[in-house]
Amino acid sequence: MRGLALDTERPPSEPVRAALEHEMAVRGFLVFRSEREIDPEAFLAASCWWGGRRLHSTHGVHPATPGGNRHIFRLSNDRRHGIPGVGPQWHNDGSFLPETFSHSGYHIVRPAERGGGTHFAHQGDAHDALDPAEQERWARLVSVNSNSGVLHPLVHTHPVTGRRCVWLHLGMTGAVIERRADGEGLRLLDERELGDLCRRYNALLNDGFDRGYALAFEYEANDCVFIDNLAVAHRAAPQAHASVEEQGLRIMHRSTVQGIHPLSVSGLPSHLDMHAPSPLGEGVWQGGGIGFRWDAHAPMQN
Repeated sequence: MRGLALDTERPPSEPVRAALEHEMAVRGFLVFRSEREIDPEAFLAASCWWGGRRLHSTHGVHPATPGGNRHIFRLSNDRRHGIPGVGPQWHNDGSFLPETFSHSGYHIVRPAERGGGTHFAHQGDAHDALDPAEQERWARLVSVNSNSGVLHPLVHTHPVTGRRCVWLHLGMTGAVIERRADGEGLRLLDERELGDLCRRYNALLNDGFDRGYALAFEYEANDCVFIDNLAVAHRAAPQAHASVEEQGLRIMHRSTVQGIHPLSVSGLPSHLDMHAPSPLGEGVWQGGGIGFRWDAHAPMQN
């Protein structure tokens, strides 16, 4: 993958910036490469070229973060250098917000010598891979974030491309609501149904590796990857969390950009109280942490 050249000292003109943002919406993400080391502040400035055009940061700050900058989420496979183990399952950043982050940026400060990148899957192509019956049913499903109680549709329309896109956080979902096909009321998915849904979503995005809508991306030094967070899901490759002895030291900085398009659900509130009893009767209703554990053996961390 060749990538685009990143010149943080000369931001793109507005027509070029807008064209790149549109291309990102279509393709899911763009790769920028640099021959020289990228300053953390320059990476954050480039992050603000997209979407909401300002940073929205909700993460913790690791002690090794340059300057203690609260907008840098510093990740590593060595806890002395960054926060380990983050994002092992398919997800979109900021799913605990109504206006989920519009874009995210990933600056590889130090790629591991023996690999450990990020997997990306295009959620519009994934939706198109569903059969019509699944598309119809998924369009009636609504996820509830296990921590904030924010509701998001399992299928949304991308604001730029107009494509129907699937959406489910496999590490922070506490419930899924189904709107009945006849329009008569709501129900919660039970444990079997929600487990089946999560496993189907995981398999759907994994199928993209063979069908051309998912990619295992390996970083080169100084790479900056910017994603359209409404178009592409991602997860850390398993090797990214392997020990320093196995893979070599890996350090990455992540940025998140203010959202501008709420993924709202018509006729439903934006939030429900996940720490109160279920308002919809029986079914999975699990607040806090990673929410519903759909695979007892899968690593889960956000």
